[in-house]
Amino acid sequence: MSSLILAIDQGSSSTRAIAFDLDLRPVASASRPIATSHPTPGWVEQNPDQILDSVVAVVAEVLGSVDAHDIAAVGIDNQGESVVAWDASSGRALAPCVSWQCTRSEPIVARLRCAGHEPEVRRISGLPLDSYFSAGKMAWLIGRVPAVAGALERGTLRLGTVDAWLTDRLAGRALTDPSTASRTQLFDLGTSAWSRPLADLFGVPLETLPAVVDTAGAHATLSHRSWGGARLPLTALGCDQQAALAGHAAFEPGMVKATFGTGVFVLANAGPGMPQPDDRLLTTVAWRLDGATTYAVDGGAFSAGTLLEWLVELGVVGSSAATEEAARGVADTGGVRILPAFGGLGAPWWRRDARAVIAGLTLGARPGHLARAALDAIAHRTADIVEPMLAGMSGPAIPTALRVDGGLTANAYLIGRVADLVGLPVEIASIADTTALGIAGLAGIGAGLVDPSTIAVANPPARRVAPGLDSTRRARDRADWRSFVEWAARPIDEGGDGREAETADGD
Repeated sequence: MSSLILAIDQGSSSTRAIAFDLDLRPVASASRPIATSHPTPGWVEQNPDQILDSVVAVVAEVLGSVDAHDIAAVGIDNQGESVVAWDASSGRALAPCVSWQCTRSEPIVARLRCAGHEPEVRRISGLPLDSYFSAGKMAWLIGRVPAVAGALERGTLRLGTVDAWLTDRLAGRALTDPSTASRTQLFDLGTSAWSRPLADLFGVPLETLPAVVDTAGAHATLSHRSWGGARLPLTALGCDQQAALAGHAAFEPGMVKATFGTGVFVLANAGPGMPQPDDRLLTTVAWRLDGATTYAVDGGAFSAGTLLEWLVELGVVGSSAATEEAARGVADTGGVRILPAFGGLGAPWWRRDARAVIAGLTLGARPGHLARAALDAIAHRTADIVEPMLAGMSGPAIPTALRVDGGLTANAYLIGRVADLVGLPVEIASIADTTALGIAGLAGIGAGLVDPSTIAVANPPARRVAPGLDSTRRARDRADWRSFVEWAARPIDEGGDGREAETADGD
């Protein structure tokens, strides 16, 4: 009997492959970094061929450690809103992969916003008009890249998220699932299918998009010449954050997780009924199993790990991990405040024109003050999202804890501040690769090998951190933060209000 499940976790900074046994314990793994380029301010892109090559390489490495015949199921999760354009006849990528972090399509979505289309877009897709999502990126590629426009004219253009690119090249058919399709702003949440009105609004022909299949099921067979003739059954596809939700075994309504990586991404299982959160949060698909859709409420802060890596690049600290010791080496932030908005300000503010700000600098500011301010800012941005989520919950759906995963959860100072500011106990996943575990679990479900309880047993909380702030202090800290954001997120050139001078002077 085949006894292994292979997870392919294609993320923003790396690609990993992990082989799990049927108890979802890892037995072999491989990883490759993915380069990111910033050709002009606000633009973020990657090489589609490097993404594909990284997947091929990590799978080949894992197959060197296990018997390919033992792999009974494969799941692929992907980085969500990032977009690839390619030619169906040649299989060649026609442009760089436009990252989810990229804001180049902001003029497109701004025009649609100004024309009054946001209510319609949100009603159908559950998403606000924002350059974060895929539709504007696809429209930009069609309108600005001659090779893409030429392929469209020839009828050979294909557009999709990274999962569609990978399945087209490795399975001969471009596929996506509702969890990723719901991040494109071209997906009708009510019908669980591509929306022609939205496709027409953005100028993205439906025939260029991939087929939408259930999150788990017998979908296709993956193969590559470097895999020694192995033919691997693809049984799950999912967006990375929804895979992480599954990795926490959050299959009951009201369960909430936060993943701390490049950004902070918070999802709450909303059950089978489509939720109607306020405009600060998103409605999205968690997964579709056996034709039944489970929805989620979602919110993301775009800068978390990127903020700490930036401090490393500046030489403020030696590594991201060193921020904890630096933060604990000072009594407070020394009046320093940081708005982590390198890619704009996501939920619940949705200000793509916002920029990162450091305020309150004095000659007494030291690296520890900057490190502490950065970690406090990430914790506040998490609370910004969790607070409106909790406000929309009632009865048994109110969570008793926030489950967390991702590399930054090793930072005990950060997690303590998250607990303080959210006002909930924080439970840290025992499995570091929760996203990979989640897509492996979904692949196992798709192959009939495991069930949700298997995931829960495999990934119990490793540690629980209780809040240390009383409600009065928490409310004061949160009010001070919101006032800072309202000031710092204003456009730099807004009416000559002197913000630039204030920032430079540290007042």
